[in-house]
Amino acid sequence: MRRVLAVDYGGRRTGLAVSDAAGITAQPLEPINSSDLPETVQGVVEVAASREVGVILVGMPYMPDGSEGEQASHVRLFASELAKQLPEGTEVIFKDERHTTKEAASLWRQAGIQGKKAKPFLDSTAAVVLLRDYLEETVV
Repeated sequence: MRRVLAVDYGGRRTGLAVSDAAGITAQPLEPINSSDLPETVQGVVEVAASREVGVILVGMPYMPDGSEGEQASHVRLFASELAKQLPEGTEVIFKDERHTTKEAASLWRQAGIQGKKAKPFLDSTAAVVLLRDYLEETVV
């Protein structure tokens, strides 16, 4: 299995998580703190290269009814720009991320960390949740 990098793209902060080489675990990485699309894309490309990633999992923020809203168009633009800069053979996959942020916040609440203290960790934790779900689906 190739390493997978999960990306929770956001306007100001983009959360990242990476799998181990066996595709069993998901570890959070430092988020990319930038509202500049080219800078964020470059940051993800650098992380993907340094971690020898073969698959990039991009969280897609579908609406509750499954349709795509305005934020989804921003994510598609990000993924399009990202794909242009990735090495040939690197796969970009979209995955529904509708509940990942809520689950990430719940995990931090269970750990006794809430609100502003948890905020810097939420995006990468959401990426971990996204990646964990993907890995569980692909192992079957």
